[in-house]
Amino acid sequence: MTVINPIQEAEALAAKLERLDLAGRLSLVAGLGGRVVFTTSLGIEDQVITAEIGTHRLPIDVVTLQTGRLFKETLDLIGETESQYDIHITRYEPEQADIDAYAAKYGMNGFYESVEARHACCSVRKLKPLARALEGATIWITGLRRGQSANRAETPFAEYDAERHLLKVNPLADWDIDAIKVFVADNGVPINPLHARGYPSIGCEPCTRAIKPGEPERAGRWWWEQDEKRECGLHVAEETASIVAQQ
Repeated sequence: MTVINPIQEAEALAAKLERLDLAGRLSLVAGLGGRVVFTTSLGIEDQVITAEIGTHRLPIDVVTLQTGRLFKETLDLIGETESQYDIHITRYEPEQADIDAYAAKYGMNGFYESVEARHACCSVRKLKPLARALEGATIWITGLRRGQSANRAETPFAEYDAERHLLKVNPLADWDIDAIKVFVADNGVPINPLHARGYPSIGCEPCTRAIKPGEPERAGRWWWEQDEKRECGLHVAEETASIVAQQ
């Protein structure tokens, strides 16, 4: 009996996904069994995935991390999306005790002062809620794309997340922003109005700005930091994510 390890399983799945369109990719993943979870930030690419899940009535749990610092436009879009696709988006919020502990140590907006403080804030408001959102999941679907940043240029269609012990699927890995916009226009997908105001990537309000002409899509995230590979910790290598989560 041949035993396939998780990494080989992910590679085999990636090869299958590469040959399918988006609906086919999501349908394949939904049919693999277990709890399948899609985490959405309500960004334009995530809205494309949500639209396909809702349109095809796929058995995929749609969840979002309601950090407590999101733009009003993002919060409004949650309800609009639920109504349009007749789905429920489960909100996962940070624990108040964690927020209080962070504020006591760093100040409520201490993330501007150091990378350590910013990582700690992301841990409280995103990483810990994500852990709850993924409890019992076998597959985690994301909206990661290779064109979003240099740090995401090698994003595979599927990979094994060793830290969380599940398959991580990125069905839009090969989509560029032009293809995303065409899909949105052709299918009447509701999107965040901030995209039209120069915000291609939208996170927490204090940590997101509009980008300048010629800047990468994610240049407006944590713009005061110099590291071009800056991330919140949700989508980084296991060893890096572990360090971030402990801060």
